[in-house]
Amino acid sequence: MEFKKYQHIERLGTTEVEGIESGTCYIFPKIDGTNGSIWIDRENNGRPVCAIRCGSRNRELSNEADNAGFIKHIRTELVKYKHFFLNNPNLRLFGEWLVPHSLKTYRDEAWRKFYVFDVVRDLPELPEEQGWGEKFEYLTYEEYKPLMDKYGLNYIPCIAIIENPTHEFLIKQLPCNEFLIKDGEGQGEGIVIKNYDYKNKYGRTTWAKIVTSEFKEKHVKEMGTSKKEVGLVVERKIVTKYCTTALIDKTYAKIVNEQEGWSSKFIPRLLNTVYYDLIKEESWNFIKEFKNPTIDFKQLLRETTTKIKELKPEIF
Repeated sequence: MEFKKYQHIERLGTTEVEGIESGTCYIFPKIDGTNGSIWIDRENNGRPVCAIRCGSRNRELSNEADNAGFIKHIRTELVKYKHFFLNNPNLRLFGEWLVPHSLKTYRDEAWRKFYVFDVVRDLPELPEEQGWGEKFEYLTYEEYKPLMDKYGLNYIPCIAIIENPTHEFLIKQLPCNEFLIKDGEGQGEGIVIKNYDYKNKYGRTTWAKIVTSEFKEKHVKEMGTSKKEVGLVVERKIVTKYCTTALIDKTYAKIVNEQEGWSSKFIPRLLNTVYYDLIKEESWNFIKEFKNPTIDFKQLLRETTTKIKELKPEIF
């Protein structure tokens, strides 16, 4: 089986997850690590072989191009993963490899472990003329939890299951994310909302998220700075809303983790990566919100750079 990329989790309230609250919703803790996936090779006749493959969010990993030691960790627990995949060769595990990013309050024993957050069954590739299709189908929590328990695999537990949750109910779940957090050290990164019967208006299975720090920023803006923002140019409005502290800190922490420290020579990488993620992950959202605006992307880059300098002055 080939590498397959995990979906992008969309902010609750965007058009990509419009209507996800209608139906049975599963609320999960969001943890602050790096995305990982595990699957197994199969022979042409469909029989499993004992070759575990690993990926990050965007690529397959190798001994020469690992991701913060993820492959090395999986090898230390290879027996149980082989046992799982030899009995479930059509399944693929997606999860979070918990290495330090922006959140540092996890318990000491929680670090450098892989926590499964989705299990999928691979589907046959569709002919190109049939459209892009979905490359796999998601197992529900009730389906994959017994498998995780049976094979002793770490996974992210469900906080709540609720029919037709209100926005107020979902916001109240943010403090409930204490998964792996040290006692008395606050709450986790946020929550993820899954509705296994949901497909968005584009026909895709998509999950929603609420990030705690972003919610707090939004609340402060709505309560105290909305009048100041009325006259802002659209590029600044985009950066003000979508270039969040969470995005900047996560990118900074990833660079520090990969480079084993910070140096001023990494500043261009930080600026360019944050700008890249802003365009790649949020362009559809701000195009819809601001009604197909005319955007000066050079100005957008300047606004992004200014925002990063305002929020992390100590690195400049």
